Amino acid sequence: MTKTKTTATRWGRRAAASALMLALVGGAIAAPAAAFAADETAPDVPTAPVVTGETTWRYLDDGSDPVKGDANLRAWTTGAFDDSAWKSAAGSFGAKGGKLAAVGPRMPKTLLNQYLDGVKAPDVPTFFFRTSFTLEAGVADRVDQVLGDVVYDDGAIVWINGQKVAGLSDERVTGTTNQEYAGAGMSDPLAASFAADGDVLVDGVNTVAVALYQDRETSSDIYLDVTSLRLTEAAGPVEPVSAPPSRVILTPTATPETSQSFSWLAGDATQTTGHVEIRPTAGGDIRSIDAYAAGSVNGNPLQHFSATVDGLAAGTAYTYRVGTDTGWSPWTEFTTADPKDDEFQFVYYGDAQIGLDTTWPKVVAMAEASAPDSIGSVHAGDLIDSASNETQWVNWFKGMQTSAATTNVMAAPGNHEYSGDKLLKSWKANFEYPHNNPTTETVGALADLADGDTDVAKQYAAYFAHWTQFATETVYFTDYQGVRFITLNATRDATFLTPDNLPACAGADCPSTKLSSLWPEFQAAWLDHVLEQSPSKWNVVTFHQPVYSASEGRNEPELRKYWVPVFQKHDIDLVMMGHDHTYARGYNNDDVTETAGITDGPVYIVSNSGAKHYELETDAKNVWTNNNATQVLRGAGVTTYQVIDVSNDQLHYRSYLAEKTADATTDLPVGAVYDEFTVTKTDAGEKWVTEAGVEPPVEEPDTTRPEVSLVSPTVVGPFRELSVQVDATDDRGLQRIVANIYQDGKLVKSTQSKVEGGAKVGSHTAKVALASGDYTVKYNAQDLAGNISKTSTFAFTIDAVKPTVTVKDGASYTVAKGAGYSLVSFKLYDAGKIDRVELNGKVKDLSNNAWSDVNYVKPGVFGAVAGLNTLVVYDVAGNATTQTFTLG
Repeated sequence: MTKTKTTATRWGRRAAASALMLALVGGAIAAPAAAFAADETAPDVPTAPVVTGETTWRYLDDGSDPVKGDANLRAWTTGAFDDSAWKSAAGSFGAKGGKLAAVGPRMPKTLLNQYLDGVKAPDVPTFFFRTSFTLEAGVADRVDQVLGDVVYDDGAIVWINGQKVAGLSDERVTGTTNQEYAGAGMSDPLAASFAADGDVLVDGVNTVAVALYQDRETSSDIYLDVTSLRLTEAAGPVEPVSAPPSRVILTPTATPETSQSFSWLAGDATQTTGHVEIRPTAGGDIRSIDAYAAGSVNGNPLQHFSATVDGLAAGTAYTYRVGTDTGWSPWTEFTTADPKDDEFQFVYYGDAQIGLDTTWPKVVAMAEASAPDSIGSVHAGDLIDSASNETQWVNWFKGMQTSAATTNVMAAPGNHEYSGDKLLKSWKANFEYPHNNPTTETVGALADLADGDTDVAKQYAAYFAHWTQFATETVYFTDYQGVRFITLNATRDATFLTPDNLPACAGADCPSTKLSSLWPEFQAAWLDHVLEQSPSKWNVVTFHQPVYSASEGRNEPELRKYWVPVFQKHDIDLVMMGHDHTYARGYNNDDVTETAGITDGPVYIVSNSGAKHYELETDAKNVWTNNNATQVLRGAGVTTYQVIDVSNDQLHYRSYLAEKTADATTDLPVGAVYDEFTVTKTDAGEKWVTEAGVEPPVEEPDTTRPEVSLVSPTVVGPFRELSVQVDATDDRGLQRIVANIYQDGKLVKSTQSKVEGGAKVGSHTAKVALASGDYTVKYNAQDLAGNISKTSTFAFTIDAVKPTVTVKDGASYTVAKGAGYSLVSFKLYDAGKIDRVELNGKVKDLSNNAWSDVNYVKPGVFGAVAGLNTLVVYDVAGNATTQTFTLG
């Protein structure tokens, strides 16, 4: 077993960043006191914040450019800039509809001028703020880091002494002008933390500048509160701190029988390497696998690690730990997927998001108790409320601590995973998922849009290449014990989806004009491929925004347009969604049967697993009923989790009530089964979805043979080669279609086709090259029950020999001239009979005799020309012989 020793960190200002152990407190990063002072006679680094929520700021909110044409657009962020004409007030700052009112849960103290004309939209694009603090001589050089906490809406950039130290949802900021709309549209202000290098500071006056952005000209509100700016002192040399990792999580690979992915967060900033140690629980050698560093995010200096271990045995218990010599997780057991085990459970969660420290751990504990045989959980997005808030991630992982470390987590990103984190850095740091996402190789004909040299094609190519690389781990699938778990990314965020250096393109055909539909379409093409190729009996899909929305004011027509037809085409079993903070379950009306309580298609579900609740849509605007779907159950004010029991022939679904509000739409007590149904599917492909208490239909034994018909050949020939097509039908589903070739009673060639998915109609085609002679094709079909149709026969002849062409002798037929002829005639022969000739493309039908002639050919006769000529002779079977000659 190989282990890596972490060495002590070198003392110095820059070394202190890795030597400090930072703790997360209330979403902010708090630093301990320095290990010791480098110079006891020097002034102390301030221990109190140098900027607080009570600090007075100069600010500009009239929509003007603070530098008024200066070529240096960022001159206003420096200490030399004169802000004496600006307004002055203490934070926090904001406006809602032009008034001093709450912005989400935050109440600003100082009103900002929201509108350019002071009355109505358009909004002021950018607001500017400046303040300062002073450091005594010798202090700046002793500061290791500047730590800041900011609450903002919609985007912000922070500078210290003219140097950018934090970009908060600033991906849309171009930097070509001071006044521009940017940021991320959000319902509530986001809390974020940042850390900056102490080198930005100077002794004396230090200037802090903030640009606050509206995301659009009709944004409803604006908010800024710089709650804290603190300084940490450079520490002396320290030994690495011994601290165990956290956020240990198992995520599936594409081959969960023989491999497993692990992710975790380092226990201390000095832990710069990570490893997985693993051994069979029953005994055996310990393997050590190096992890890769997945990055540090959200101002948290702790490193994320991920590793994938392969070479495992299927259906085997393993014990593992993750970390490094200065901090290991406890030894924990998990079991690899067992393809022979078709009886297990999995859990489906809706949005956790709100109540992560209260509701969420309770929901997970109830789910774990209800699903003791669970292999893992699927999560329909919005795991947290703000992806840039580390406290929320801490609480989500605390709730999942046991199940995440022992069973696989299959999560889909929601819109709140983009909140404050447009590039999904937190998502990709926390989770490791299979890289089998859509590519141009798996989206079929859609990839053709990227072919060519037009501006449109170049832009498609740029988008598709970006999505192939950047959207990894947000769209993926894994096959686990007979279930294909598929995850889609339903959020259409332009920042995430747009590549750097996007080629220019103008016009309605450009993909940049249709991102909201192209991203779902791209995934739909991939999904069609993934379901077409699925080896699993059961197929389920998870994503965030529902194709059939349940909450008031919500509707996703683009997702419905592209995804529902694929779900219906492949008769996917479960469609598990979130986003709406309500509960709904139902079906597409195309899947109604003659029996009440029984349908035969996909089940669509929306659920909520957190403490956030929305109102149901009105009957008149019900997205389900207005789009050919039916809600079996819908409810508001309910927090649920779902347990799905999987067996060979059934998925048994139960939704449990974990929490409810005072005005919930149900009288059921907490802990009760809130919803229940069963999906039954036979190996023959028959499927029924039955409500609780309804039994699936009982099928009589299938004793009916399939019906077959020979489409080709229909005449005896002769043929140059055999082209055979056999069609078959069966009311319960076909297994295969066979066409075998015999000569003189002996099998010469066997051909057959498997009928995919047990379809009721199938076709087998084959081209077979055979030697000349007489043959018989015998054909039949077998259904899923094993019944074989009557075997039928058809006799045919193959002629694989080309005609012979010779020049006729005799001066009356042929006259030589130099290397060619002035007159030429040909004798033609084929045992299977001559059909026609072509001379320089001019066709002449002959009398289908074995012997034939083409006589007296000279320039101007039967298409002949002076110079080179081409004669092609065909027999009845289609064999051809080409003769070239020259006429002079």
